[in-house]
Amino acid sequence: MIEGVWDNRFQYVDELKKTGAKIQVEGRTATIEGVDKLTGAHVSATDLRAGAALVLAALRAEGETAISNVKYIDRGYEAIEEKLTALGADIERR
Repeated sequence: MIEGVWDNRFQYVDELKKTGAKIQVEGRTATIEGVDKLTGAHVSATDLRAGAALVLAALRAEGETAISNVKYIDRGYEAIEEKLTALGADIERR
């Protein structure tokens, strides 16, 4: 993936790595390698897109994932936990 707009777009990569994601960033390019599994972790959203990526990673991860700074997610996705729960996700807001 190549980012051509925001210089700090990949600042959330370290949060995804906490779940076991294999991502390397060089300048404006991120190289993502598939993994067999992701593992739950405590992570923090840094912006709207990062928050969405963390939610998706958490849904796939084994174990529990706690996401802080959900204000970014809430700003772009109204009642996201209710919508995903309706689809079968196990999400709890604390």
